Amino acid sequence: MIKRGLLLIFLTTLTLGALAQQIFSTNKYPLVDFRSPLDIIPPALAGSFGELRPNHFHSGIDFRTNQREGYPVYAIADGYISRLRVQNSGFGLALYINHPNGFTSVYGHLSRFAPKTAQRVKALEYEKKTFELDEFPDADLLPVHKGDIIAYSGNRGSSGGPHLHFEIRDTKTESTINPQLFGIQIPDNIPPVIYSLYVYKLNKKPFNEFTPKQYFQVTGANGNYKINSPHLSISGETGFGITVTDKHNGASGTNGVYSIELEVDGKIVFTSSLERFSFENSKAINSHIDYPAFLSTKRSIQKSFVDPGNPLQIYSRLINNGRIELNDLNIHQVRYIVTDAKGNKSILPFRVQSDGKSVISTPDQPDGIPFSYAIENEFSADGVKVVLPKGTLYNDFNFVYKVKPRPLKGAYSQIYQLHNNYTPLHVGFNLWIKPDAGLGSLAEKAVIVSTGGSSQGGVMENGYIRATPRNFGSYYIAVDTISPSIIPMNIADGKNMAGISRMNFKIRDNLSGIKSFNGYIDGKWVLMEFDTKTATLWHTFDDLTSTGKHQLKLVVEDMKGNAKTYSITFYK
Repeated sequence: MIKRGLLLIFLTTLTLGALAQQIFSTNKYPLVDFRSPLDIIPPALAGSFGELRPNHFHSGIDFRTNQREGYPVYAIADGYISRLRVQNSGFGLALYINHPNGFTSVYGHLSRFAPKTAQRVKALEYEKKTFELDEFPDADLLPVHKGDIIAYSGNRGSSGGPHLHFEIRDTKTESTINPQLFGIQIPDNIPPVIYSLYVYKLNKKPFNEFTPKQYFQVTGANGNYKINSPHLSISGETGFGITVTDKHNGASGTNGVYSIELEVDGKIVFTSSLERFSFENSKAINSHIDYPAFLSTKRSIQKSFVDPGNPLQIYSRLINNGRIELNDLNIHQVRYIVTDAKGNKSILPFRVQSDGKSVISTPDQPDGIPFSYAIENEFSADGVKVVLPKGTLYNDFNFVYKVKPRPLKGAYSQIYQLHNNYTPLHVGFNLWIKPDAGLGSLAEKAVIVSTGGSSQGGVMENGYIRATPRNFGSYYIAVDTISPSIIPMNIADGKNMAGISRMNFKIRDNLSGIKSFNGYIDGKWVLMEFDTKTATLWHTFDDLTSTGKHQLKLVVEDMKGNAKTYSITFYK
């Protein structure tokens, strides 16, 4: 006989599965194969799939862990550990599990792996003499079963606080997919919140920082919203945009929404749905939003028209890429339908009418060199060369270039201002700058830096320094001749470290960045672990360091070959 509690859970699971199928009738993903990676009840999210982040869409869901580390993390289904990743930043400690149904689950920002996996990782680190790893074990090496403890939650890597980052990917394509489409249940009966509406005067011109827009305040709650205007007067080709967020029940963060639909007179002209995306296209978030507005106000306005060079595959049912042009004087019914990943909807209806008196001219672009999103673009002048590969741009624009005097100190070229940072780029571009002062033996130490002090790297090539910046800006040549710094935190020459579990350091570099760190005890390499966000380097003592006197040598090197050595004697 099935116990009443188990029967209730079984029926609830069926109900939730049926509800998910009803909400997303085209859902093609299995709803019962996977369990939750945590046993925290009720589950709560600090970040949703596809949430808008600086320069990327959030690639998974972030489970809250009550501001603590160390919760058991479970395999969501049978499979095998297919990838082990250890990074200074990024996911920190992460593992990947391939499942027989064609999907891969990913678990990031872990504090530690389960013992068998941890032993394997440590053995590889000592074998390769490196802290950072990216290993792909054979299918029979680390098998797991649904519900096995595979790791413990943490805060490693580029994490802003304790949580579990969790993803489900297509094993074959590596595209990341919204985990809530697989029946991962997050309690949620709260519809998205719509804050504001924007009207863009496009007039058949590329979108840029000069495109005029009008702001309209939105009021309402519980899925029903409105603007305080009987109708909007528009003219010429027009685009729309909105700001929206979402919450779920309980301890919810301010999350992103699943889909945005724009409807004109009952016909959908734009849909964006965050079902899945490719990592190579994640930076196109800067085309999806009004990027100039984000830089100047930190407000994420989601445009409902698509730039011609935007490679994202999240759009569907587009008419004229979401650009609307009315050729009559009738009042037209426009409606936004915003949906979260649980199927809760919010509606913003409004009316528009074409009115020649409301004409706002879209300014012409400043004079410059025409660059097209559809081709490779090149520019060269005395002392500088720029090449933007095809696929770098989202829109056509006029490239503006200026030369400024070089800084008074530490510069080996003039400053080259390459357009401005309001024009987003999808990938990095190739930049060559010729030094206007002899570098001599410093050539191998040269880097291209932004006027904000950020190194772009650099190599000597045919008398130029070449680098690959990811954004437009102002750049010049500098040199890095300064070694990194090593600051011991709990160890010193002659100190007895008995009873202390690990030795800690802070390491930093002034310009080109840390390339490597290697520790040696009594001449033998030992594992040093590093966390970029805190600049903390440490070694956890183990059986390899016996009682008695020991010699420590720590060597830290930057990207330009400048090295710092710290050598002491300590006791254990």
